[in-house]
Amino acid sequence: MSVLLQISDTHFGTEQPQVVEALVALAAQQRPEVVVLSGDITQRARPAQFRAAKVFVDRLGAPVLTIPGNHDIALFDLWARLTRPYARYAKVFGADIEPVHSSPELLVVGVNTTRKWRQKNGEVSTAQIDRVAKLLTAASPQQLRMVVVHQPMAVTEARDRPDLLRGHPAALRTWAAAGADLVLGGHIHLPYTLAQQGLARRLWVVQAGTAVSWRTRPEVPNSVNILRWRETSGTRGDQTQTGFEAGEYCLIEQWDFARHDRVFVRTAVKPVQPERG
Repeated sequence: MSVLLQISDTHFGTEQPQVVEALVALAAQQRPEVVVLSGDITQRARPAQFRAAKVFVDRLGAPVLTIPGNHDIALFDLWARLTRPYARYAKVFGADIEPVHSSPELLVVGVNTTRKWRQKNGEVSTAQIDRVAKLLTAASPQQLRMVVVHQPMAVTEARDRPDLLRGHPAALRTWAAAGADLVLGGHIHLPYTLAQQGLARRLWVVQAGTAVSWRTRPEVPNSVNILRWRETSGTRGDQTQTGFEAGEYCLIEQWDFARHDRVFVRTAVKPVQPERG
C-alpha cells in the first residue's frame, strides 16, 4: 500500500507552531511515500517565509512535491513580480515549478496555475493541459494517477465559484480521457472530495484545507489529507470497511487538528475506486 500526504496553504508567516509540530508528528507516524504541498506555501513570498517553509518540509521525512500558489509570488514588489515572479520560490524549492513524482504505484503531476498578472485567480493553458495528458497516457495501469493544481477544479459552495481555475472544464475533460484518477487542489481552505460527472471516466476532485495557518474558515479547522492506494484483501472485513470487493481502491482520509489534544485526528474517510480497463 502506498501512502500520500497532501498538505496545502501553509501560509508561512501565519503558521501556528503547535500545529506545525502536530503535522510533523503525523508525518512521522504515517510515513508517506511522498508529500504533496499544493501551493500558498508562504503568506507574502518573503525570503524568511520561504526559509521557514523549507525547514518545515525538511522535517517531514519524505520527498515533497511542491507547486507555487498565488501567495508565493511577491504582491507588493511589482518589479520582482513582473520580471522574476518565481525567483524566491526557486531559490528554496528549485526551478522546476511543475514537478512530477513517479513510482510503481503513484504518478503525481504538478501544474503551475499561478500567473504573474493575476493576483488571486489561477489559469491552466492548452499547452499545460496537453503536457499533463501525455504523462497520464503514458502511465502504467498499476499507478494511481494524480494531477496537482492550486486553485480548485470544482467547488461545493456558490461563494467559491469565483475561485474556480480558469480553463478547468477543458482540463477535466482531457485529463479524465487521458486516465486521471484524482485532481488535488487547495486555495479556498475547505476540504472535500467531489466526484465529477459527464466525463470519459470517473474522476474525483480532492481539496485540502489550510494545514498550519491561523487563516482558517470559521467553521473549518486546520486539516490535511492522507491518501492510501492499492490496499487489497479478500476478507469480508475489508469489504465492509471500503464498500468494495477485493481489488484496487483509494481511501481519501481527512485529518483535522484537534486543538485540545494538539494532534491531527482522522475525521472522515472517503473510499473511491478508480476505473481500470
